[in-house]
Order: sequence, then structure tokens, then C-alpha cells
Amino acid sequence: MLRVAEIFRSLQGEGLFAGTTSLFLRTTGCNLRCWFCDTPYTSWEPEGHQRPWKDVLEELLADDCQHVVITGGEPLLQPNLVPLTHELQAAGRIITIETAGTVYRPVAADLMSISPKLSNSQPPVERSARWAARHASQRCKRPVLHRLIAEYPAQLKFVIDQPADITELEEFLDAPPPLPRDSVWVMPQARTNAEIIAKSGWLIETAETHGFRYSSRLHIEMFGNVRGR
Repeated sequence: MLRVAEIFRSLQGEGLFAGTTSLFLRTTGCNLRCWFCDTPYTSWEPEGHQRPWKDVLEELLADDCQHVVITGGEPLLQPNLVPLTHELQAAGRIITIETAGTVYRPVAADLMSISPKLSNSQPPVERSARWAARHASQRCKRPVLHRLIAEYPAQLKFVIDQPADITELEEFLDAPPPLPRDSVWVMPQARTNAEIIAKSGWLIETAETHGFRYSSRLHIEMFGNVRGR
């Protein structure tokens, strides 16, 4: 079984395949609770239905879209992603998996899109003391992160809220063993076009200075922060 929040076709909004028409499988359930989560219906207030993974596979293959993005929540929490992704790959689909890099499973993926969480993701204790403590202890699993990077083509996407976050990012990348800088993307913490515009100027400049790639949030620019787009 898979707990599924939604399946929809849209444009990939971030990173290497930005602008690519893609079929999205969004699972429900997450082991983290980022305060800025833009899909709270997969984390803080999880919604969705348990479905046989073969039924989900059939629905995905019924669409002729070649790019399939598996996202969440944290999709790698779900064991049946393993057979699902291998069947998708056998059918010729190009698979991106979006993950925080804290869980490992031997899935099939053409791109592991990893978004490690910096301390700027920490939820306030006032909202949930239990989740604040759990998030702090679970948000960074470097052995898992390094294993994913070793076994899959990968990109690292970091959400940046303010200039001070860059210092932490540099420390995160340089901690032994260091992470590959040529696959690092930085993107603004933003849920509206106005927030993207307000942060993009200094973040683009900072990315150039530090040798990172800049990623906007194309789906927000085009559709707004709406479900199913």
C-alpha cells in the first residue's frame, strides 16, 4: 500500500528539470515538521488514502508523461515505493524523487532531488514541543545523505530564508566528509511571488559569489502556492 495525497500533472518548478512537464505523485506522511512547509496536508495535518501500489502504478502509466516526480511529505518513508519505482523505470519513465535525505530505500531514480534541512526550518516549540524536538534530532542524517549521493545522480536544494543562512550552508557542505558543491542549488523560502522577488536579488548574487546554482520556485511564479499545481 501507498498513502497518497494526490496525483497531478504540472511543471517541475525547481532545480535541474525546472520547466519540464511532469506527472507528480505526492505521498502523505513526513518525519519532519518544517515551519515553512508548503504542503502541510502531507505533514502537519496529513491527508490522503491508502492505495495498492499496483493501482497507483497503473494510474501513472496511463498518462503518457515521461517525467514522473515522486514527492511528499517524505516519500521514502513508504516501503512500496521500491517496487513502484522499479516498475516505472522498466516502463521507460524518467523518475525524480524529492526527499529531505534522512531516509534510505533502494528505489529506482534518475535524479535524487535532496533538500537537506538547515536550522532555519526548525518549528517553534510553541506550535509543538514534541515535533520541535523530533525535527531537531532528525533533520540531518549525514550517513543517509552521503549514501544517496553515492548511489544516485543527485542535486542538493537548500531553502534560504535570509543571508545568514549561507554561513550555515557553507559549514554544512564543508563538514567531513564534504559534500559536492557543483550539485548545490539555493532557492528562496517563499510562498508568494512577492516573496520570491524580494529575496531573489541578493540570493542570485550570493549564489554567484559562492559558486552555487540559483533555483526560483517556477510553480509559485506561474500558479501561486495552490494544491495540485
